[in-house]
Amino acid sequence: MARIASEVLIERLAEWGVDTVFGLPGDGINGIMEGLRRHRDRVRFVLVHHEEAAAFMATGYAKATGRIGVCLATSGPGGIHLLNGLYDAKLDHVPVLAITGMQETSVLGTGYQQEVHLDKLYADVAEYNMLVTNPTQLPSLVDLAIRTSYARRGVSHLTLPNDIQVAEAGADPYKHVAPARAPQTAPVYLRPPGLPRQEDVEWAAEVLNHAERPALLVGQGALHARQEVLAVAEALGAPVVKTLLGKAVVPDDSPYTTGGIGLLGTRPSEELMDDIDVLLMVGTNFPYTKFLPEPGKARVVQFEADPTRAGARVPTDVPVVCDAKEGLKALLPLLAKRDGNAHLAKYQEKMVKWRGDMDALENPDRDPIAPQYAMSVVDRLAADDAILTCDSGTIATWAARHWTIRGEREFYLSGTLASMANGLPYALAMQHAHPGRQVIAYVGDGGFAMLMAEFLTAAQHRLPVKVIINNNNSLGQILWEQMVLGYPEHGVRFAQPEGDFSAWARSCGGFGAKVTKSGDVATAVRQALDHDGPALVDVDVNPNEPPMPGKVTYDQAKSFAAAFLKGQPHKAAIATTLFKDRIQKLGD
Repeated sequence: MARIASEVLIERLAEWGVDTVFGLPGDGINGIMEGLRRHRDRVRFVLVHHEEAAAFMATGYAKATGRIGVCLATSGPGGIHLLNGLYDAKLDHVPVLAITGMQETSVLGTGYQQEVHLDKLYADVAEYNMLVTNPTQLPSLVDLAIRTSYARRGVSHLTLPNDIQVAEAGADPYKHVAPARAPQTAPVYLRPPGLPRQEDVEWAAEVLNHAERPALLVGQGALHARQEVLAVAEALGAPVVKTLLGKAVVPDDSPYTTGGIGLLGTRPSEELMDDIDVLLMVGTNFPYTKFLPEPGKARVVQFEADPTRAGARVPTDVPVVCDAKEGLKALLPLLAKRDGNAHLAKYQEKMVKWRGDMDALENPDRDPIAPQYAMSVVDRLAADDAILTCDSGTIATWAARHWTIRGEREFYLSGTLASMANGLPYALAMQHAHPGRQVIAYVGDGGFAMLMAEFLTAAQHRLPVKVIINNNNSLGQILWEQMVLGYPEHGVRFAQPEGDFSAWARSCGGFGAKVTKSGDVATAVRQALDHDGPALVDVDVNPNEPPMPGKVTYDQAKSFAAAFLKGQPHKAAIATTLFKDRIQKLGD
């Protein structure tokens, strides 16, 4: 049997260390599927039910491993479906390679069936984007695509016409010049040096040593630098604020952290940003500048791996281009250690009160079930090395505030894109990458419904992922955003009957439990975590529980009140929930 060009593609992926490809077959990639079949001992193909899920899985795989994630889709609609998950990778800066099919070269440009020029469609999402027109281009283009994804922390795309896929490996019908590299050469990616310039570190240390009220803001670029972050915080006596993508940088019970920032953050973090005189940003390009110090009120030092992003958000006194871990290691010896810091103690006291407020909302006696309580049960029963994936919506608020980072726990969600439906595909990919760890998808009913067929994928691949559905039968985040704008809710609550997703889980051969009472939450979650296979717990939570910001502004409160006056149809239930929340906080 003749060796085909698609085999060269798969072999080169394997040489780069790729062990998994997520995708959905179609007649536009039959040649590539044959290449995968012939090399199934080296690269496994994970069949999914929707291409969007395949792209999310590749993104989740890359986030959890640091290695390139790979997804595969057929020509036309298949490639189009990948886009949402690929933009998630682009905006959160993770390396992903998308491989798509294309019509035969002889019919391109004729309006052939499913002829979509995916290289043009992907022009915005992909850092490297190439239509393969000659078998001799492989494996050189694979090397360039993967190196580009690693170097630029983003998406690369290769699209292969059908005739190229099945052509004889190395064939060159037009007798072109020699290919760019010898096929037998091993693939190599040389990571850029992460060490900062000494003069930049000294400059940063000078600014930080003169700070009276410093703070750190850490993001996903510092996930591998926990010990260094804590050491710098100790030396400076500085509180540590975490972006949502950087939630796992330091444990949530650390005496140095004030938790998250932004709408899903904590009140102490927001107050801290109004109080500091120096901010050290590490591994983050936090986009929501309204939550950062106003220009001129604090000096800013930024440790950023990408030179194009250093100083891009706020006026930055000292931009330092470096790897977070290497930069902090170089900084530490230059810092003057402080003792008895009143600034840090002030925010430690504020965090004691904040944690008490959050504990009060985790009340098991509330009816309907408080979403904070449901999340707290998952937090209490999950393993210390559990991985939690989360969809976008109100659930992100509950996870940000009630999923505790301890031990080797991790936390992932669609950060900058803030897409719905990513939670379940992320979990499947991460379970593939870490088969011995507990992986939990915490999702809303809206997001789960979008790609719920992937629970069947979990069952078919025998992946023991656990799914907890925060079911408020609505698009909860949009509901509250409409109210903050001063609008009565519209188009955000699903009609009855409410779906029972546990029945779907059981029909797939997994564990499924429907929970409507607080007293049953812990039992159902424990059974799901103990189940040897995929499991789902569908929890009916209070649909009128507001995901309130850590600190409510006057304008937000004014608009919220205006929405009530305009005829908010559920204002009695919402007012009752808000009143109960306030009483419970006061009671503690």
